[in-house]
Amino acid sequence: MLDPKQAHVVSQWKHDTPLNACRFDSQGQYVFTGSEDNLVERFSLKDGKRTDFSGGHETWVRGLATSPDGKYVVSGGSDGLLSWWEVGGEQGQLVRKKEAHQGWIRSVDISPDGKWLASGGNDDCVRIWNVAEGNLVSEIKSHQRHVYNVTFHPDSSSLFSGDLMGRLVQTEVGTWKTGKEFDAKDLHTYHKGQQTDFGGVRGVSMNPAKKLLAAGGTYKATNPFGAIHEPLALLFSSETGKLEKKLVAPGIKRGVIWRVVWLNDELLCGICGGGDGGFLLFWNLESEKDFHRFKLPNLARDMDVHPDGIQIATAHYDRHVRITKLTKKS
Repeated sequence: MLDPKQAHVVSQWKHDTPLNACRFDSQGQYVFTGSEDNLVERFSLKDGKRTDFSGGHETWVRGLATSPDGKYVVSGGSDGLLSWWEVGGEQGQLVRKKEAHQGWIRSVDISPDGKWLASGGNDDCVRIWNVAEGNLVSEIKSHQRHVYNVTFHPDSSSLFSGDLMGRLVQTEVGTWKTGKEFDAKDLHTYHKGQQTDFGGVRGVSMNPAKKLLAAGGTYKATNPFGAIHEPLALLFSSETGKLEKKLVAPGIKRGVIWRVVWLNDELLCGICGGGDGGFLLFWNLESEKDFHRFKLPNLARDMDVHPDGIQIATAHYDRHVRITKLTKKS
């Protein structure tokens, strides 16, 4: 069993601009970052050696996904471009680049079987690509507002996509037909005074053993422009679509959950960032409140879990990627 209460930062490396995204490669040798410039960076976990991956984007890199065979890392940018890179090698090698979306790409994910790449963005569309050749396979038009998250089921049988309005849709892989929907409207706020829609489905993670789907974001957005909003995660039954539980983190008044990941069948972790700083939040299935929160040195925007299940990478506004290590209970 993991013991989040023994979490501690073991490494940190600095980029030139604030970071938006981070992902480990499948072999656990590197952590990749996307930032507010046009670079993808690779940091060696062994010695922190930094390698620039340039030429794939013209502006912010917002999404990253790595292939399970260890060959590729794919980046999505605010320029609407998807770029495939070789994971290894002395220099960042661009394999291909695609004009994928009109406007920002918000999220990318590769299916666990390594066949499919999903991308979603501000053109309200989810697009499916063949990972090996980079060909467009399908367009999924199940959303009417910005798509904030795309996440494959761990068994590669389906894809979940969530949007600004809190609409969370499950799509069958292969046929690419929309199936079950999950009502995550609690993650959306319309503020009449500021005349803005705010929130959305920022992170999604599936727990097959417990048949639970987690969706993270924010609620109680009493002043979106003033960054007054609280983190919230929703747990749905993946079988019925019913909302089972709302997971909260009391006392964090200026925060949003950017990603959620099941660390095991009983333990959910969320990365929270905002005006109150950065936190790793931990929930079990026994309570609606987080049982532990690990305070990070700076506002955080993304996280990923190492293949060993113990190390967690976090991407920060202060330009650092940090590695936090959990411990196992004896």
